[in-house]
Amino acid sequence: MYDNVIVTHPDAEQTRRALLEIRPDLVDGFDEHLPAARAAILSRLWTALRREPIPGVADTRSVGGDALVTLADGRMAIGPALGQYAEADPDVRIRVQVNGGTTAYADPAELLNAMNPETVHLQRELSNSVANLALARTAQTGLDLAELQGDPRGLAVMEQAVVDGHPLHPCCRTRLGMSTADVLAYAPEHRTPVELQIWSVPPSRWLTTGAGAPPRLVLHPWQAAHYGDELRRLGGKPVDRVTGQPLMSLRTLAVAKDRHYKTALGVQMTSAVRQVSPAAVHNGPRVSDLLIRLAADLPIRVLPEVAAGAVLVDGAPHPMLAYSVRRAPLPQAGDVWTPLAAVARPDVLDQILRIGYGGHPVAFWRDLTTVLIPPVLTLLARGAGLEAHGQNLLIRLAYGRPAEAGYRDVGGIHLHPGRLRQAGVDLPDVRGSLPTDDLDELRAKPFATLFAVVLTQIADRLEHGHGADPQALWRMAADLAEQAPDPRDRLALAGTTLPIKATTAMRLAADPVADIWATTTNPLAGV
Repeated sequence: MYDNVIVTHPDAEQTRRALLEIRPDLVDGFDEHLPAARAAILSRLWTALRREPIPGVADTRSVGGDALVTLADGRMAIGPALGQYAEADPDVRIRVQVNGGTTAYADPAELLNAMNPETVHLQRELSNSVANLALARTAQTGLDLAELQGDPRGLAVMEQAVVDGHPLHPCCRTRLGMSTADVLAYAPEHRTPVELQIWSVPPSRWLTTGAGAPPRLVLHPWQAAHYGDELRRLGGKPVDRVTGQPLMSLRTLAVAKDRHYKTALGVQMTSAVRQVSPAAVHNGPRVSDLLIRLAADLPIRVLPEVAAGAVLVDGAPHPMLAYSVRRAPLPQAGDVWTPLAAVARPDVLDQILRIGYGGHPVAFWRDLTTVLIPPVLTLLARGAGLEAHGQNLLIRLAYGRPAEAGYRDVGGIHLHPGRLRQAGVDLPDVRGSLPTDDLDELRAKPFATLFAVVLTQIADRLEHGHGADPQALWRMAADLAEQAPDPRDRLALAGTTLPIKATTAMRLAADPVADIWATTTNPLAGV
């Protein structure tokens, strides 16, 4: 029971029917946003088909303004050679040779079916992603960055402003297991406060790590609805409730000014079902302490997982009945903490440039890269490869100017025992896939996240929205990269390509959670 996703994956038509019953006021907005949402997911999928090692794709190339994908059976798919962060045109179609003719597709699931009918599970995920993205855009509202300065709720507000999710993943808004009503009730972009349930657990069935947590399981209400009966059979019972604001990951909620709870949630979002694994319960506080020591002299704030707890089933911590506690940053006057994903939102970026820089994009980029690149590369040299994507990597804006980096979520990092020893620390007792002796594997995490995605997306926004010269931007970033403490890292960053996670190929793989990598052009090279 615990390891299976509850199979609920409404597509656009089913979502619209649900809205007619429960939120008819949203139907017109949903209809309005659906074509653009469909195009956005289609664009992400088309980019993945051209870049990633997708089964059934034999070759890709560009001819003029078109991109051509040759399938293993000899057929051809033809579409625009768009930039990966370009605004998707709702009128875009991908043409595929079918039964001797050519059919044009606007729907990503229909395109994938035409190319490979055996990809039914991913087709369902794409349809669910389209529906939830349209629903998310229907709920989109503006925000006033100046009003959030010094407000402890500012980080949650900024996280809830990340409407489109992962900028490259075609399953950016997949929530398999949630109905449309669930999405409206629990997804961060809908900004509904969520009542977490607190369940008492028999002490003999409780495991806790870090600072320790009493035998009380923090349970997401969706999880309680689907797993509560089993928890009762294990001796648990609900004893209290606490209200939280859902953050970017949906299953992590801001509960107090300085505290976030990460809950287990049997829902597949983007690439994985969001459990709190036994390794995460074991590792979180230990790896947090390690990163704090490694970063003690660096301008990056590690947000530690201070405690975790899990219900023991057959003597082992159960991943679907577990949670962890993470410390959250508190702003001073003039401060706003935000994930980097929110900075890439055009209206947020516009406000940052206006408040902090009088509209000048290059000065902002200089400060942003100066705050982000040196500490991430220094930690890499010391043996910690951060998964510094737009959700994990934070920035403190002081009156609109980047002043400090922050990092959270240690579950996806890599640790190099040799480099750690050279930095004067020992690898702690960790479980799972965190340790690696492979330097390329260690580098792949920060290279693929910070450089290939986060900074690339923001640079694209500055170029196309504010007229910044991309060569000038990347020359400044390259100057900082050339100051990386380890010469081997400097050499790796000077190559013509960077690694980037092949998220669509992973969804089609036999093991969908094992990392698969592709390459993308390195903007740092040749500037």
